[in-house]
Amino acid sequence: MSKETQVWRIDAPGQTLVLSSNGGLPGAVYWGPALPAAADLNAIASAAIRDVTGGMIDSLPTLTLCPQAADGFQGQPGLIAYRNGKPLHPQFRLTATDGQCFTCHDNVLGLTLFFDFEPVGDTLATMTTLVSDDEITLHHLSAPVVPGPQMGQEIIDFAGRWIGEFQLQNTPWRAGVHMRESRTGRSGHEHPPLAYFPETGATNTSGTVFAMHYGWSGGHVMSAEELPDGRRQIQWGHATGTQRIGTKFVTAPLYLSVSETGLNRCGVAFQRLLRDHVVTGPNADRPRPVHYNCWEAVYFDHDPGILTDIATQAAELGAERFVLDDGWFGHRDDDTSSLGDWEIDPRKWPDGLSPLIQHVQKLGMTFGIWFEPEMVNLDSNLARAHPDWILGPSNQIEGRQQRVLDLSNPDVRDHLYRKISRILSSNDIDYIKWDHNRLLPIADAAQTEGVYELLLDLRTAFPLVEIESCASGGGRIDAGILSLTQRVWLSDSNDALERLRIQHDSALLLPAAITGSHVGPRQCHTSGRTHDIHFRAWVAAQRHMGFEMDPRELSDEEADVLRRVTRWWKSNRDWRMGADILRLDSADPSVIAEQQMAQDGSQFVAFAGKAATGTQILPRPLRLTGLQPHANYEIDLINRHEIHHLSRGSTPLKEGPLTLDGQYLMQHGLTLPWSFPDRMWVIEGRRI
Repeated sequence: MSKETQVWRIDAPGQTLVLSSNGGLPGAVYWGPALPAAADLNAIASAAIRDVTGGMIDSLPTLTLCPQAADGFQGQPGLIAYRNGKPLHPQFRLTATDGQCFTCHDNVLGLTLFFDFEPVGDTLATMTTLVSDDEITLHHLSAPVVPGPQMGQEIIDFAGRWIGEFQLQNTPWRAGVHMRESRTGRSGHEHPPLAYFPETGATNTSGTVFAMHYGWSGGHVMSAEELPDGRRQIQWGHATGTQRIGTKFVTAPLYLSVSETGLNRCGVAFQRLLRDHVVTGPNADRPRPVHYNCWEAVYFDHDPGILTDIATQAAELGAERFVLDDGWFGHRDDDTSSLGDWEIDPRKWPDGLSPLIQHVQKLGMTFGIWFEPEMVNLDSNLARAHPDWILGPSNQIEGRQQRVLDLSNPDVRDHLYRKISRILSSNDIDYIKWDHNRLLPIADAAQTEGVYELLLDLRTAFPLVEIESCASGGGRIDAGILSLTQRVWLSDSNDALERLRIQHDSALLLPAAITGSHVGPRQCHTSGRTHDIHFRAWVAAQRHMGFEMDPRELSDEEADVLRRVTRWWKSNRDWRMGADILRLDSADPSVIAEQQMAQDGSQFVAFAGKAATGTQILPRPLRLTGLQPHANYEIDLINRHEIHHLSRGSTPLKEGPLTLDGQYLMQHGLTLPWSFPDRMWVIEGRRI
């Protein structure tokens, strides 16, 4: 190594990043499991240098935190910018560092790069800032670039659609670039900003895994690149070409996690990041309330008498918050009109919302309300008065029969702030369901910055109001929006079978406390499937529980089941809303299972959902995880009364509580009772 080379280490729980520089841009020479405190950083940096033989290249350009074409780098550059129409090819020099913030200058072009690193919870948060002396056009700026794992064979990222979010995609590493870009103006059903990079053989519970989450709501780009020489790099940034001319540009935080115990440790790191560090808000000590949302009961057909009756029944079932959904404002009888006209509809609510709110509060519930502030219908007073406030061309393709307001315009934000504030000030409301039901006609980062500013202004003015992020369900879920909200609506699908899978895979990012999950109608409105009330209730109980159906449809038996499961949820929510969600490796592909572990490891609950018919006669044992091998645990199947009479074998779990040691439970596992598909087994465990 050159005598000029400097080396730094940056640590976060379970991981270490080693950077080196010989005067130019720093580069990551190691990103992986935590190194010993006494590790020889100079030796590590030297060992990372590659020998190039048998070709015409004498040396390789370093993989830096922001690779530059001017350095001879042939891969994807980390910065693409123009000034006066001419491309910029900077050559940066490291000028200052404290070991966590690195400042690099190109004095000729008047550009400065700042790279920041900060441990946040169990993750390492990284960010890049670019400052220019004169205005430039930025096409792409990457958060700090890190090396991809050499021992991995695949990339796990996420796809999805409306009512089908968080679908895992497995793509092999190969020569060239694997690129995912969201250009819809939100993080998206289709491309949520999350990816896992497992080494060969890793599972949920074992093996080395690397993971990344880009905390931005306005569209992003990820490229995982294998260079011709075999090196790999991974970079993230805002969607390309979405930022306006300026002199300062900042990436979103890129959160890094490393695990030596499978995907779960990375998932838990992100769960804790969001729950304990990103999400802030009112009532931190208040138990998470059971929701009731009236959408799938009445849709736009608001009648005060009917909703009063529904509220009474919802409270009797155990609801603690009543949310009035779409249809209360303007002349909103369907989705073709009135978005933007945030005035209470006197036809439906001649006495305003106060009578319903007062009734809800007498029942012991709080009151929430639905808004979709970023959108406007052409058939609205707002669109007629301010067509210039609409984002995009006038002849754009409609989405859900609505347009998008330009929230980069401060006049638009001021108008929305006044309208929403008036509703919140004149009614006792403690919760907003904030929806976003169409894609942007133009990918524009300034739109997202405007949304953040409006949310921040409202939170400052109404600090006791909680906000849920909904975007046609799970279309905007990321650390950026969650820094300003307290809950996400994971999916518009209340189909318990669909949600069992969606919840399982979204646990690679989301904790239970902020993930809304509701008991839907007997016949699901989005799939047409009919599910037993036990299955619907237990799937909702896996996360932040609620109801979203007409309670008047319930039979007495169904109402009893729902009350019983809701009571169980309430009695366990204090520890479960802070628990780690561990996905279990099931030998039976028809079983989707997870284990929610208390922070102190003293208790857990396992949910084993039967999602399909098994391929063999006998259920295979289900291995648990994260237990103390030599400790004993009392294990109890708490819903054994749901066992079907065709399950005739006398497995011990069916008969009563068992006492088993952690090693047995993790190595052999539990044999579950036989069941039909679309059933859930719920198993409690306590360390004794």
